[in-house]
Amino acid sequence: MKIAVLSGKGGTGKTTVATNLFATLEKGMLIDTDVEEPNSHLFLKPVILERIPVKKEYPVVDEELCTLCGKCGDFCRYNAILPAKKKVLVYPELCHDCGGCQLLCPTDAIRYYPRTIGNIYTGKTLSGRSVAYGDLLVGEVSGVPIIEQLREISGDEKIVLIDSPPGTACSTVAAVEGVDYAIIVAEPTPFGVSDMKLVVEMLGALQIPMGVVINKAGLGDREIYDYCQSERLEILAEIPFSKAYAKQYAQGGLLSETFPPFRETMELILDKVSKAGGRELL
Repeated sequence: MKIAVLSGKGGTGKTTVATNLFATLEKGMLIDTDVEEPNSHLFLKPVILERIPVKKEYPVVDEELCTLCGKCGDFCRYNAILPAKKKVLVYPELCHDCGGCQLLCPTDAIRYYPRTIGNIYTGKTLSGRSVAYGDLLVGEVSGVPIIEQLREISGDEKIVLIDSPPGTACSTVAAVEGVDYAIIVAEPTPFGVSDMKLVVEMLGALQIPMGVVINKAGLGDREIYDYCQSERLEILAEIPFSKAYAKQYAQGGLLSETFPPFRETMELILDKVSKAGGRELL
């Protein structure tokens, strides 16, 4: 069973829920697909066993063969290749590696070459369970290739927890597409509910079953409860705002290992997700 944990924005507690759910499970694998700012490993503290470079190809133009016809630039919708007056300018970070410019070039002046856009780190926790996370290099535009490779690495695991990127961009869609269940972590504030609505719409379009975990309960208003009721969204659990929780989190600790009520909340969430997915998790 593949379970995605996601949120409409950063800072809602998505990673807190994902890592503590994983710590509560006795089996499975966690992958952190928030490749722009991965931090699950800071809490799970795996021993890193392998670093895998992730490569993506980009076009290189042979200036001796190029006639500056402009067909490559007309084709590229991402402005990754731009014919200028004296040469063709290439912006590798913008390239989506589709190969169209190479196919259209009438003089066969374009070749594709690989370059590293980030890395994947795989390791084991002290309990022997697998953890993997991706890290996009600074300046790169899209981490989707890294996310897709993370999904491939976890393909043989029976239970996979996916710590997803926040929001509803392409990277989030790549992380959650095809999962069996999605856990939305949201704050009970107007801003939190507004962003959560976008996530609900995205998951609905992808036809992914979902439930909501309300984090920092008690800080906001009733809007999130009214919205969940109107959309018939199951509230899986509520996590109260707690300075003790915040302090433990700031020190890189797992709340489920220190606070028995928090672990019981994680078990409750897993039990509800298990029933919704028709598969045993605990």
